[in-house]
Amino acid sequence: MKLHELKPAEGARKSRNRVGRGPASGNGKTAGKGHKGQNARSGGGTRLGFEGGQTPLFRRLPKRGFTNINRKEYAVVNLDALNRFDEGTEVTPELLIETGVVSSEKAGIKILAKGNVEKKLTVKAHKFSAAAKEAIEAAGGKTEVI
Repeated sequence: MKLHELKPAEGARKSRNRVGRGPASGNGKTAGKGHKGQNARSGGGTRLGFEGGQTPLFRRLPKRGFTNINRKEYAVVNLDALNRFDEGTEVTPELLIETGVVSSEKAGIKILAKGNVEKKLTVKAHKFSAAAKEAIEAAGGKTEVI
């Protein structure tokens, strides 16, 4: 097979339906839109969520709560994820991103106490849960809030 002999698989490419191109096409005259009415008009149709004049679902349902625009979303790291580092390593947010423990820093990094840490590490993060701080220090490590 050569480059000029390449072609798509049989039935993979279908030509588009050209509407309004005469009676023989099967979609001539009204171009498949029927006779008159809202959907036959230029720019016709209804907006998203329209239910024919009935009160739409999003208006019938009660609205509750609010979204805090100042919320800080922390990238979470559990203690058992820190066991991949060697004894005495200084674990920083940059190192965590580099090794793929977290994909991005978001508003910062928070260390949580799921699992247990078996190595003596110096951990630098933006936040620590009380239990995580305790566990790291119990293993002989240090915690530092950035």
